[in-house]
Amino acid sequence: MKNTHLKHVIWLTIATIFISTSGALGKFIDMPIAVIIWWRCALGAIFLLVFCKYKKIQLKINSGHDRLTFFIAALFLGAHWITYFHALKVSNVAIGMLSLFTFPVFTTLLEPLFSKEKLDPMHMVLGALVLLGVYFLVPDFDLESSQLQGVLWGIISAICYAIRTLMLKQHVSVYNGSMLMFYQVAILAAVLLPSLIILDTSAIKTQYPYVIILALVTTAIGHTLFVNSLNHFKASTVSIIASTQPVFGIIIAFLFLNEIPTLNTFLGGTLIISTVIIESIRSKGKKS
Repeated sequence: MKNTHLKHVIWLTIATIFISTSGALGKFIDMPIAVIIWWRCALGAIFLLVFCKYKKIQLKINSGHDRLTFFIAALFLGAHWITYFHALKVSNVAIGMLSLFTFPVFTTLLEPLFSKEKLDPMHMVLGALVLLGVYFLVPDFDLESSQLQGVLWGIISAICYAIRTLMLKQHVSVYNGSMLMFYQVAILAAVLLPSLIILDTSAIKTQYPYVIILALVTTAIGHTLFVNSLNHFKASTVSIIASTQPVFGIIIAFLFLNEIPTLNTFLGGTLIISTVIIESIRSKGKKS
């Protein structure tokens, strides 16, 4: 029993590390962002389709309302990825990933707009703690500052991701997670197809190994393992372990891109990640 639990923890940790590679890859791959996302989605869709067929996962969508929801949610996922990669490009991996990880607080603050849940006053406190963490990330609020630009784009990305998560929340219990992810990336690949005509795609000749890693390791395998972990752990437990993504991402960026975070980044990151852990523990207490 203990060995089985340990195995599931290891797989969840591997999934978290795989997803954490998005920061370094997004910063490193030298192509227009829309083109990177298209390749990520197109290849990811192929990998996920093969996986769904292999696992005999049902791909049928039950209603037109669900189709519309999937489509709009996919657009928010695309906006999330594009703004996140832009944050990585204009600043660095640490700033981009830490700014993105304000999304759990935005999710809780926006949830009353999508459900009958009432706003918890404690969420306002956690929101203030996140703002303090953001302040440490950019102590100099100069619009010309690459750090501030990175944080602002990262926060926009976090809001888009929070909205997308809330839109799909009610469908997770009805549809398989890999099936949902397949439709998300397939829709985005179709929407972003014109970018291949408008933008320069010639760099794929040299960048394709990293794009394949982004599509296969980060998107298809990482997200599939992550979704499957929900079958073995409470969502709150998964959230706590997932909050280590910026830590893994910063380590990966240090090893492969030689990016060294500043003291302010460490302080701000500690505050932001702390809010995720606090909220995860609180939500676990409410469910138990």
